[in-house]
Amino acid sequence: MKIYITGLASGYDVEHLVRLFFPLAPLTAEKPEETEDAVCADFGAKEMTAVLVQNGEKTVRTAPLPPEDVKQDQALAGLVYDLLREKTGIRPAWGKLTGVRPVRLIHDERAHGASEAEIESYFIDHFDCTREKFEMIRNIANVQEHILEKGRGDRYYSLYIGIPFCPSRCSYCSFVSCNLDRDRKLVQPYVDDLCEEIRAIRDQAEHNHMHLCSIYIGGGTPTSLSAAQLRQLMETVKECFDLSDLLEYTVEAGRPDCTDAEKLAIIKELGATRISINPQTFSDQVLANIGRKHSAEDIVRCYKEARAVGHQDINMDLIAGLPGDTVEGFEASLRRAIALDPENITVHTLTLKRASRIMIEGQADQEYADVAAMLEKCHLLVEAGYIPYYLYRQKNTLQNLENVGWCKPGHEGYYNIYIMEEIHAILSAGAGGSTKLVRPGEIQRIFNYKYPQEYVQRFDEILERKKGVTAFYEQETDPKAAGGNQPV
Repeated sequence: MKIYITGLASGYDVEHLVRLFFPLAPLTAEKPEETEDAVCADFGAKEMTAVLVQNGEKTVRTAPLPPEDVKQDQALAGLVYDLLREKTGIRPAWGKLTGVRPVRLIHDERAHGASEAEIESYFIDHFDCTREKFEMIRNIANVQEHILEKGRGDRYYSLYIGIPFCPSRCSYCSFVSCNLDRDRKLVQPYVDDLCEEIRAIRDQAEHNHMHLCSIYIGGGTPTSLSAAQLRQLMETVKECFDLSDLLEYTVEAGRPDCTDAEKLAIIKELGATRISINPQTFSDQVLANIGRKHSAEDIVRCYKEARAVGHQDINMDLIAGLPGDTVEGFEASLRRAIALDPENITVHTLTLKRASRIMIEGQADQEYADVAAMLEKCHLLVEAGYIPYYLYRQKNTLQNLENVGWCKPGHEGYYNIYIMEEIHAILSAGAGGSTKLVRPGEIQRIFNYKYPQEYVQRFDEILERKKGVTAFYEQETDPKAAGGNQPV
């Protein structure tokens, strides 16, 4: 099956929507042959047209052009969706929704004065979203309201610090991450420059009267740093910022093959309030399938060490749909995570990203277990007292499903909510970092160089780009405005 789109400047929505029905179908710039299996969509001068050719059968649907206030790509995507749903018999759980932030749509509709009944109709009738998915995101929106208020302010911001090193690369991963054994000599220069960039961010934030809400040290794997390097980094953070006023300070301590009691103690000592220890699965075979060189028991050992040194807010990640996993296997992993009793359990759905080893080595053609059936097992989280508090979606996720953060009430991950809902700035340090400056109706980004080697070699340019933070705020009518009340 091929995808062929004409008449639009961008066919992203149409392309993504077709893949709800025909995963990994390639987009082609050449018109398919008349008998070739394809979905063709055209936004013409007088009407929209959707065509499905499958197994020698051709079906055509047309519709009038949409009103001017309706986006052309969304209108054409809707026509294609109606055709494909009718002919395939498939009803995607999220219907026509292609965006990554469905919860944000609820916040936006409420802000625009829509009634709860109108919002419900918008999702269920307009987007053809299932009631189960709609009720989940409505409940999440309700949970988030007071957290959003704490982080909403013209000059509020969160700080992201990226560590692009790992002891090995997981087969599903597409993040920029260097193999620690191969690139170990690069780590110390990288940490030195990263600390300098953190000081530059501190200077920019102070100059522009910005207020820090949360800190997130992610990766890669932050605990791939040595204990001394981790201490250097976190002492720099403590030196630069008032940690007593933070809403949250998270460090990913995700992999037990490079996380030990000493590093966990350093993380606790230097101010982190929340950590992640991420099994992804508790199956030793599935761990081996994805390239992890540790066992499930290593995960349990790491978790117990974290508790022993005093960590009281722990997240654990699981992934539904990993190669070789089964519905029964995923349920066993979920039950084991619940038995450990962490404050957060985040359930991701496997996403087939082009830069991942799964895609590069052609493993994407294999059969994957029914991830929808896996996610249905999340009723175990509800029964154990967890609630969903944030949700996002990604392109090329198996069965177009979602990633959901579950927590015990009162243990919501603030940074996760803030990065999704874009209510304040994110100042980002490290290779691949994307600083996001936010004010009503406008988002501006400042990008760091993507790869660690380039980050170190061209670090002076990184510091120069950071001056864009001041340039952004100097555009305001009143550059002295500090923006609202302080968070509590």
